[in-house]
Amino acid sequence: VQLQASGGGLVQAGGSLRLSCTASGRTFNSLPMGWFRQAPGKEREFVSAIEGSGGSTSYADSVKGRFTISRDNAKNTVYLQMNSLKPEDTAVYYCAAGVGLGTFIKASRYGYWGQGTQVTVSS
Repeated sequence: VQLQASGGGLVQAGGSLRLSCTASGRTFNSLPMGWFRQAPGKEREFVSAIEGSGGSTSYADSVKGRFTISRDNAKNTVYLQMNSLKPEDTAVYYCAAGVGLGTFIKASRYGYWGQGTQVTVSS
């Protein structure tokens, strides 16, 4: 599975961005997908996940109510809509694909990773 993330950029606090991640190489609708982020000097952390059918989602407490994960299986793409952005959301955001059923919070459940896209939120 190859993953290509895009949509990052520089935005002011309170603004919005939408990240996209397009997959190739495997039947997309069978893949649970996730978004993680890593800020400078910090460990990679879970942001959000969605199961293959899109029927179940999970969010980190820090982004609940502000971020929305979705997927379009016809386009082999998963999205992360980020609203009310805060400076602490600044990080490199990675999309990941796993194998199996459900939504996965642990990075170790994901076998495929995209290259990352930088999100910078200014105060």
